[in-house]
Amino acid sequence: MKISEIASAVSLPYDGVDFDIVSFETLEKANEKNIVFFDDAKLIELLKKTNAKVVLIKSEFEQYIPKNCVGLICEDPHLCFAMLSKYFKKELFNFEEAAQVAPDAKIGANVQIGSNSVIESGVCIYPNVVIGAGVHIGKNSVIYPNVTIYDDTQIGTNCIFQAGVVIGGDGFGYAHTKQGEHVKIYHNGNVVIEDDVEIGSNSTVDRAVFGSTVIKTGTKIDNLVQIGHNCELGEYCIMVSQSGLAGSVKLGRNVIMGGQSASAGHLQIGDFAMVAARGGVTKSIEGGKTYGGFPLMLQKEWLKKQARITKFFKNKQKRI
Repeated sequence: MKISEIASAVSLPYDGVDFDIVSFETLEKANEKNIVFFDDAKLIELLKKTNAKVVLIKSEFEQYIPKNCVGLICEDPHLCFAMLSKYFKKELFNFEEAAQVAPDAKIGANVQIGSNSVIESGVCIYPNVVIGAGVHIGKNSVIYPNVTIYDDTQIGTNCIFQAGVVIGGDGFGYAHTKQGEHVKIYHNGNVVIEDDVEIGSNSTVDRAVFGSTVIKTGTKIDNLVQIGHNCELGEYCIMVSQSGLAGSVKLGRNVIMGGQSASAGHLQIGDFAMVAARGGVTKSIEGGKTYGGFPLMLQKEWLKKQARITKFFKNKQKRI
């Protein structure tokens, strides 16, 4: 898309030399073919070093734009990004070209496999599975019925996806106008799932806005679990049923999220941390400890607090 077309699409002035932009990208990974947006003062050092060709940015940060980067000055860079994301969205589930399927892979009835996907030896795919284009499924993985795997998903060896799993759908991302309207952000990243991962029935893993949502080796995910866009789950994590992670949460190694526990977005949970059932994570937490309750605290403190409350009301009833 031409830079002049990009500016026009969001009603921003531009009268410089025209050139092509291929896609949006992060500040760290962008190159001369990419456009980025910037609205977080904490990332100024990344902005100074970015190789992006274009940045959507507020006037107050204009002085930090690198020399070889064009600034499109706007009041709300995040909203402009959302409005532009639809122009760069991918057309998904292309079946025009052949997939590469190992001779010994078992493919059930009504399975659809997208263009240029690779199904390795020993894979078993049950009926009514839909696999997008550019997907790679490693050796001996098992995909049960009615699973949907979106484009560009990368799956390791010996993985198990139970029935109804959805991998790589759009994350829940919107920007908001002054009138309260919600503008969809189209997600063009992918999902990377390493070896020996099992995902339970009707769980979902959203693809990244850009970059990858990552689930590392040995992680086990129960039924009805939500993994938001751009999350990273470390090795051997456990996500119990009905737990959920908002976007860009990073779990360390061997983190356990109990049933119906959840984390707000853009937080980090340290190695070997445990969040008890229904615990609500609202800030980054250290590893090696067990947490519970809401607001979140050490589980032993939460239990003491509940005991004190119970004792208080019992004594009050006696006085009455």
